[in-house]
Amino acid sequence: MCSSRALVSVSLLLLGLVVASVSAQGSGTKSPWQTLTGGQPVVIARGGFSGLFPDSSYAAYSLALLTSLPDAILWCDVQLTKDSLGICFPDIKLDNSSDISDVYAKRDNEYLVNGVSTRGWFSVDFTLKELANVFVRQGIYSRTNKFDGNLFQILTPEEVASQLKPPGLWLNIQHDAFFTQHSLSMRSYVISLSKRVVINYISSPEVAFLNGIKARFSPRITKLVFRFLGKNETEPSRNQTYGSLLKNLTFIKTFASGIIVPKDYIWPADANSFLEPHTSLVLDAHKEGLEVYASDFVNDFPLSFNYSYDPVAEYLNFIDNGEFSVDGVLSDFPITSSAAIGCFAHLGKNASKQAKPLVISKFGASGDYPGCTDRAYMKAIEDGVDVLDCPVQLSKDGIPFCLSHINLIDSTNAAQSQFSGRMTSVPQIKPGTGIFAFNLTWSEIQNLNPTISSPYSQYTLYRNPRNMNAGNFVTLSEFLALTKNTSSLSGVLISIENAAYLAEEVGLSVTDAVLSALSKAGLNNQTALKVLIQSTNSSVLTKFKDKHNYELVYKIDEAIRSIDDITLKDIKSFAHSVVVDKASVYPDNLLFLTGSTDVVKKFQSNKLPVYVETFSNEFVSQAWDFFSDATVEINSYVTGANVDGVITGFPKTAARYKIFGANVMELTMVIETNAGNPCLGDNAPPYMSPVQPGSLMELITSPYMPPAEAPNPVLTLDDVVEAPLPPVSPRSSASTSNTSTASGPTSPNAQPKIAAGYLLLNLAMLLSALLLF
Repeated sequence: MCSSRALVSVSLLLLGLVVASVSAQGSGTKSPWQTLTGGQPVVIARGGFSGLFPDSSYAAYSLALLTSLPDAILWCDVQLTKDSLGICFPDIKLDNSSDISDVYAKRDNEYLVNGVSTRGWFSVDFTLKELANVFVRQGIYSRTNKFDGNLFQILTPEEVASQLKPPGLWLNIQHDAFFTQHSLSMRSYVISLSKRVVINYISSPEVAFLNGIKARFSPRITKLVFRFLGKNETEPSRNQTYGSLLKNLTFIKTFASGIIVPKDYIWPADANSFLEPHTSLVLDAHKEGLEVYASDFVNDFPLSFNYSYDPVAEYLNFIDNGEFSVDGVLSDFPITSSAAIGCFAHLGKNASKQAKPLVISKFGASGDYPGCTDRAYMKAIEDGVDVLDCPVQLSKDGIPFCLSHINLIDSTNAAQSQFSGRMTSVPQIKPGTGIFAFNLTWSEIQNLNPTISSPYSQYTLYRNPRNMNAGNFVTLSEFLALTKNTSSLSGVLISIENAAYLAEEVGLSVTDAVLSALSKAGLNNQTALKVLIQSTNSSVLTKFKDKHNYELVYKIDEAIRSIDDITLKDIKSFAHSVVVDKASVYPDNLLFLTGSTDVVKKFQSNKLPVYVETFSNEFVSQAWDFFSDATVEINSYVTGANVDGVITGFPKTAARYKIFGANVMELTMVIETNAGNPCLGDNAPPYMSPVQPGSLMELITSPYMPPAEAPNPVLTLDDVVEAPLPPVSPRSSASTSNTSTASGPTSPNAQPKIAAGYLLLNLAMLLSALLLF
């Protein structure tokens, strides 16, 4: 009898044979790709993986090959040296992306570049031997410079081809006219090089250069590609703007087999970074028999708001929009384009999902709408969230409603409203002043406008401005009614904080309000929709422990490196699962992962699932190890650290990650044999492999190392044990006290912590008394 593993192997072998047969024989199976040839779009790594390592460095080229599709192309911007030799370097000026200004301090010059007087260090003033003393460095200042100490030398195209042996080599000749002015022939160089190295693509923005070499290159070996610059820029050899040349694709076909254009030639965006309708460029070029390559793809620059800071979504708009596909993409982050092409294109509406991770919303789809509004919740459901969350706040008149913060200033226009005079100080909850939910009635709160949160606004990264104040606040009852009518949800998460303060100082019981709402919604005696109750306060969870069959989720509100056994046992006594911070799984130092912890393993070994927060799409929220790619980050936590769920304000990104699919062909026969998702598991391609925490840190040389930091603490019983919730005070009005009456350290619930030693002492005395009795 054949084993299941053998069946899987046979299935995978069949998949390979079927794909090979289709490719070789052109069977009747229709390709899902709407490229010119029907083949898969190619990934072109601009200067290698230049989004992380210095452009055109050995490390950048190596990482590109390690993390990309098998047929990825390495892009080399060719400059000529004084002795007519070529180098791979991203710009005609050498000083921005190398240390040449330090090595040859007084050898800068001023030349005309495309008619513009430009001062700097130019390759035409140096021999290749002289440039051996120059090292490349990061030329984009928003990217990390921590690898500049590795002394990466300038490479020649021959070295890229011989040392790295890429599947394909793309030479971009940007300034042939400039080199001609300096009596250097780029034409002679590339023709000579082609006799020693296979060149798969040659691109140039100069018509005369491509016309001058077309007779010397076979299109079966080397494709010539005309590169379009800005529409208002002038092509030097014909003195026409690129915008005017775009109208004459028939002419371009006379000397090129393809074109490469900035991505906004295809999907333009307006002045506010919202997409406009796509142009007909790709379809028009395909009709002329021209391939179309799109450029300028990066992960670490604000995208159109339509993409919600998700670079995979942007690629899919160019390769899987139902009308056309570009034939290739030029990217600084080839891992992302590879995953988009290899894993996430053509998934289809009926694709099944894997069980893990559980996708839990953070205030609904708060990356696209103001958190906890009806619009945020509907968007999260539309995007495929598994568990919808509601952080419960109480109004002055005791109405429970969903809002991200008890301080209304954080998520509404309260500070600019008629209620600005309600500003008070509640140090038990937060330092400074605020306008708190319990200071306004529900009808007053409904007069406020929600505001979208932009947690990374200090980096000028703002969330969708069109939705700045969109949506309405919802009561807990309305939230529960919405979730009950949504079949795609597997659960709801109710978060409760500040329960002790509300009971003791305001006279309101948030736990009773939640229990009542769940009961009225019929969620206290059903099993169809899982109900999760979350709190940082163990006493809150204890209040729910014996009531109903709810999943009690303990949120650990500090980054930890481990947990001791007695604390683990205590948590298990009142919780069924835990929420931890990302840094509790993969700690970092200045956004470089330093390793991994045993936190997930310890909790899971005690049958406590681990949910991790907060995952965001903005690239500044991710460690450098994740390549400014939210999908890489999620994948690393799920397949690398084995977390059970991810908490995110962008549920669409996480939900897409869960989808099974084999997008190369619609080979459902193979999928049904349990071959599984080819992009996940033990046989996952390199662009879907989890990162190795700490591996980038090992590549940083001593002078560039981040300063050492103290390790995160171990979670102990002192951090967990809470006093029981106090009884509800008979007072009915909100306290406006400016001082805290609590003694001892406080939790986010304004609840004094109880020292573990004190509890253990009392327990010992009680046991002793019972034994004596």
